[in-house]
Amino acid sequence: MNLFVPRAAHAALGSTRIRLDLAYDGTDFTGWARQPGFRTVQADIENGLAGILQSFPPHPTLIVAGRTDAGVHAAGQVAHFDLTAEQVHSLVRIQRGTGNRPPVDLGTAVLRRLGGILVTKPDIVLRRATVVPGGFDARFSALWRRYQYRIADPLALRDPQQRMRTTWHPFKLDPLAMDAAAATLVGLHDFAAYCKPRPGATTIRTVQDFRWHRDADGLLIATIKADAFCHSMVRAMVGACVAVGEGRLDGSTLAHLHFDKHRISEFKVMQAHGLTLIDVGYPDDAELAKRAVDTRNRRSLPVVVAD
Repeated sequence: MNLFVPRAAHAALGSTRIRLDLAYDGTDFTGWARQPGFRTVQADIENGLAGILQSFPPHPTLIVAGRTDAGVHAAGQVAHFDLTAEQVHSLVRIQRGTGNRPPVDLGTAVLRRLGGILVTKPDIVLRRATVVPGGFDARFSALWRRYQYRIADPLALRDPQQRMRTTWHPFKLDPLAMDAAAATLVGLHDFAAYCKPRPGATTIRTVQDFRWHRDADGLLIATIKADAFCHSMVRAMVGACVAVGEGRLDGSTLAHLHFDKHRISEFKVMQAHGLTLIDVGYPDDAELAKRAVDTRNRRSLPVVVAD
């Protein structure tokens, strides 16, 4: 089959694509995306890449699986970037004066060199750097993203060492009611009521899993998995469940709010620091390019034919 894949989804001819797995504490970042005058995760890493490739422009640009907001953390973020043949050679060649040490593979070289630049930024940790097929796209090849939200209500242990990744809530919450409400949001829906609108962007998403439980310390933990999320969608969905847990909102109504086609005021969008991107899932290498094409196609809801 001849599958057309947009140019942006492929590494350029002669270049090598690198997948970067990383984690970060989002407290001191103004989100992932580069913004002039602000510290962001993307800017810190891209500046590091520019540092190790100073003599070999153009310097790489990162494409990320999930553009986290200001204050949001990541345990399993994924990004990719492309290296020219000259850049690859500069990273793996044996330096003069280093003896007869064998050359390292490209992924290890990137991890060591970039990690050496970022060692002064302990709120970013590089997990792995891997050479991947040219059809891999950190954003468009992803099958799902999984997030976790942590809340400490009065019944939970409030650990000051965890305060920057846990939202402290003043009122007791009912996790059973919240879990039942979350279940109504699973599936393919228009989540306009939970998304910050962006011109030309669709709010149709497939939520694959959404559940709540209390852990051993009494913390309320939400786990949300979807093919993709629109801006502030996770924190809005959590906020709706918190309103249910407080008894202020009927849990059975959450499944219908998306039909309103606009954001509502019955609940608040929760604070960013309680949210962490846990991991991102991808298909096998053979399916990467096809998945990127499918994701780029605009989502739509199934047409319901009246009797």
